[in-house]
Amino acid sequence: MPYEWEEWALAALLGIEPREVRQALEARRRWPRQALSDTGVPVLTVWSRTAAGRPLIVAVYHTAGHTWKIIGARDLTDAELAEFSRWEETR
Repeated sequence: MPYEWEEWALAALLGIEPREVRQALEARRRWPRQALSDTGVPVLTVWSRTAAGRPLIVAVYHTAGHTWKIIGARDLTDAELAEFSRWEETR
């Protein structure tokens, strides 16, 4: 599935490399979860790990066809990591 960057989202990455975001989105084990943006817009979050094992949440939204726009990424909180690790154990 093709992913494209919103320029402002790429510029807003803090401590996360764009390649890490791609790795998380392309990982074999991904946990897609519906969420709302800070402004109330429905988005899809993808909970995953980079090739080095760094757990990330990447937020994307569907534009057209099979294309999704990447709008943000961040590290999981401790509570989210515990929840994600439990999910991974069932896969």
